[in-house]
Amino acid sequence: MDNGSLAAAAEQVNLTPSAVSLQMKQLEAYFGQPLLDRSGRNVRVTEFAQEVAKAGRRALDELEAMRRTASTTPSGKVRLGIAVSALTSLLPAAFVQLQRQAPRVTLDVQRGASDHLLSEVKAGRLDAAVIVRPLSGGSSRLSWTPLVTEQFVLVVPLALPGTDVKKLLKQLPWVRLDRELLTGRIAARFVDSLLPQHPALIDLPATEVIVAMIESGAGVSVLPRLRPQILASHKVREVRLGRGGPVREMVFVRRAADSERRALVAVEAAFGWAAKRAQPVD
Repeated sequence: MDNGSLAAAAEQVNLTPSAVSLQMKQLEAYFGQPLLDRSGRNVRVTEFAQEVAKAGRRALDELEAMRRTASTTPSGKVRLGIAVSALTSLLPAAFVQLQRQAPRVTLDVQRGASDHLLSEVKAGRLDAAVIVRPLSGGSSRLSWTPLVTEQFVLVVPLALPGTDVKKLLKQLPWVRLDRELLTGRIAARFVDSLLPQHPALIDLPATEVIVAMIESGAGVSVLPRLRPQILASHKVREVRLGRGGPVREMVFVRRAADSERRALVAVEAAFGWAAKRAQPVD
């Protein structure tokens, strides 16, 4: 007590002098020795009381440190939507990193098309999603974190010669990625700019199926660059589309209002880590 009187000390802690006096007497009874020297005009704390105060401050500091640690440790379930194209390219590495950095965070994963998953995030039925960014750029009320930018290429049978994209599209039928998918619409827009009203042989919903069709010689297709594993296991090759070729941007999207959710921040960081280790686009 630095003020020399119980009344001054009581004012500092917003208590009555009698309440402070009672608490001090209870503490003295607990410790079995005086905490205040009342022999002079001013009340002074004893050396033992100073030691008690130091111990109390240490305990409070340790408790506060424990509180801060607990509050900064991410935990809880995150409802995550993920586009099919990111299931194998980003999710495995991101999941392993999340387990290392935030093992108390769990994922409830829902796969689907980018458009649908984006609607689910907006409606609050998903906490976040890894999707293809919309052609419009996306709502400013959401937070968009870029992950990977992927170029599109023309995929042709390995034995088909040539690099002229327009000629190759005319030479074999166009096997089109389903335009219900955002990636399919990006590809179709490019083909239409090159060959307006160009007919498609068939619409298919998955890259792997289209690659198998191309390998059989059924046609060619505009797709995002294939993963090395697919190229190595199928007799197809990629033809660059040139400077005007389209790209797609894989992003991590969440509601801007959720920026303080530590579990969500941990998931976003894990996907950012995985994206940096994904195959670079040259």
